[in-house]
Parts: sequence; structure tokens; C-alpha cells
Amino acid sequence: FIVPGLIGALLMQTTITAMAVTVVREREKGTLEALIVSPIRRWELMLGKIIPNLLVAYGQMTMALLVAYFVFEVPIRGSLALLYVLSLVYMMGTLGIGIYISTAAKTVPQAMQMSFLTFLPSVYLSGLLFPIEGMPEAAQYLAHVIPLTYYLRIVRGIILKGVGLDVLWPSLLPLVAFGAVVFTLSVLRFRKSLD
Repeated sequence: FIVPGLIGALLMQTTITAMAVTVVREREKGTLEALIVSPIRRWELMLGKIIPNLLVAYGQMTMALLVAYFVFEVPIRGSLALLYVLSLVYMMGTLGIGIYISTAAKTVPQAMQMSFLTFLPSVYLSGLLFPIEGMPEAAQYLAHVIPLTYYLRIVRGIILKGVGLDVLWPSLLPLVAFGAVVFTLSVLRFRKSLD
């Protein structure tokens, strides 16, 4: 039960922290300004920041699945292709958080602290370590606005139960809404901070 959930926590921590730190580090070194004045378009610059982080996250996810299967003998009962596609929806939201943090942070340590400020409550309130039903009522309401809560249902549903999209769509819809809103707002803020 815990091992599949750790995949969600790993993806969240990797995408938020890596995205925030790489952009802030480039701003500190002055290379971001050099990229801005280069002939590439702003969406190409954004894509150049997002794609490597997605590849690293997918690499970590693959390693975590291999360790879960071969070391912890966790059976993978569902479709891995579906898991990878739905993980992209989740990661777009977490990358959006990372982009937003990169626009607010001035230094790399500040970006890392802000990343952990979003990461730690998510781990404790999402149902990764403790069941949501056993939490105080206020914490249960908070759990329903955390994207990791919904991703944990998806990853556990696919890996442990072998369920498909017909069962997972109630958890997918909040992730799509969260990802669309957060990613759009953070990209707009990032573009504004570049201007």
C-alpha cells in the first residue's frame, strides 16, 4: 500500500523542486536573461525547461516501479501505459507549482524551502501515510484540495487493483482541473516575470 504511494510522492517532490531550482539557478547565474534575448520564442524556452524535468520524473517512476516489483514484490495488476498517461496529467500540475515557485523565489535555498512547504503537507494530508477517514474533519477538507490525494487513488488503483479509466475517472477529473488551472496561471506568471 505504501510503495505505490511513494511513486506519487517521488514524482511530486522531483517535479516541483527540480523545476523551481533549475529556473531560479539560471536566473541567479544570468543565463536565463541570455535565453530571453535569444531568438527562441518564450513557449520554446518553457518547453525546454519542462521536457527534461518530465523525462527525469518518468525515469524515476520507472525505477520505482522496477524496485517495487523486483525488490518488494508488489504485483502490477493494471495497465502501465494508462499509469504513465495519467501520471503526465498529475505531473503537469506539479510542474505548474514548480514554475510558480520559481517566479516567487529569489534564491535557490528559498526555492527549495518553498518546495518543501508544499511537499510536506501533501505527504501528510494526502492519505500516503495515514488514512484520510481517520483525520480531523478540517484535515479531510484540506486533503480534497491536494492533487497527491487523487493521484494516490489512481496509482494504487492501477497497480494494486488493476482497475481502468472507467473506475479512475472521478480521481482524474480533479487532477485535470488542478493541472489546467495551476499550469496556466504559473506559465502566465512566468511570462510576466520574464517581461
